[in-house]
Amino acid sequence: MTKQRIQELANSYFQDTVDNRRFLHQNPELSFEEYNTSAFVKQKLTDLNIPFESMANTGVVGIIKGDLPSDKVLALRADMDALPITEVEGRSYGSKNIGVMHACGHDVHTSSLLGVAKILNDLKSEFGGTIKLIFQPGEERLPGGASLMIKEGVLQNPEPQGIVGQHVMPFIESGKVGFRSGKYMASCDELFMTVKGKGGHGAMPHQNIDPIAITAQIITALQQVVSRNADPRTPSVLSWGKIIGNGATNVIPDEVNLEGTFRTFDEKWRADAHERMVKMAVGIAESMGATCDFEVRKGYPFLVNEPGITAAAQSYAIEYLGADNVVELDLWPAAEDFAYYSQETNACFYRLGTGNQEKGINSAVHTPTFDIDEKALETSIGLMSYIAVQYLGN
Repeated sequence: MTKQRIQELANSYFQDTVDNRRFLHQNPELSFEEYNTSAFVKQKLTDLNIPFESMANTGVVGIIKGDLPSDKVLALRADMDALPITEVEGRSYGSKNIGVMHACGHDVHTSSLLGVAKILNDLKSEFGGTIKLIFQPGEERLPGGASLMIKEGVLQNPEPQGIVGQHVMPFIESGKVGFRSGKYMASCDELFMTVKGKGGHGAMPHQNIDPIAITAQIITALQQVVSRNADPRTPSVLSWGKIIGNGATNVIPDEVNLEGTFRTFDEKWRADAHERMVKMAVGIAESMGATCDFEVRKGYPFLVNEPGITAAAQSYAIEYLGADNVVELDLWPAAEDFAYYSQETNACFYRLGTGNQEKGINSAVHTPTFDIDEKALETSIGLMSYIAVQYLGN
């Protein structure tokens, strides 16, 4: 199958993909509430006569079978949920759902996979094997839609030999993509801590058990879990993003509440770090007359790109886009529930460049000003289609 044929189809379906992206961007839905998005996807698949089933409530799984004989199966994944962010005003395609925004590009991922579905559906007489189209809910919220879909059998009947996903990257220029083999994204755990002491007048600290002073000791000490217990060759991050000690200028509160995150790239060390953090925090609090409740909500595992399928996908990207448009990625300490798939089967998760410095399109994801250079959608649907047919053919 020629690269030129897929490029022509990608160009032909580009505007349709733009229209789908803009519709989804205008109508964002939060994690596990993607009812209208799910209905939109189902209607598009129905229009293409692509069979599908519902999964994990709002998830959708479509099947495209090539006409040539082959038992190979490849899954392609897109996530559908948006974030609780209010978008900047003034965009003709801006969110109509105030306080909810596709600020992480999942509208791009979903519209792109619909574009890929159109291309592959046109080409099914020219390849063998099966494509699973996974439209997944709830990537932004624990326990993660990927884990739910896996439990409901998304990687079975038929079982894919590999899975490919992509994610927008505003710091890579539109027209380019990025790959990394091996460990790529971090595990992500949510931390909730309450330090309880005895409040009172700020002028008489000897009569109180000051949870603010104790919390300060705990925060400082816990950084040693990263700096003195972690293997320096394994990146780890411990950050506290929310601290509430609701006293006043002259009032010591009874308790302090904290919320934070812990991220790393090794499951054994991850479990060990959890134990060390809890033991250290509780011990410090008790030694100073306070108590500490420390909850670790285990989130997504680390994401690993299997070397074989990643090398293949990267080589196909070089064939399709040219070597100058394929870049090497560094470790990325953000988290993604695509990691669940990567723990179950051969996975490749790559980055789609969506930035354009000349147009001022360079805002980070998860911000009110995030946007994309829509020209990236043509790259997106063409490249993923090319990767799919080349993988099945080889």
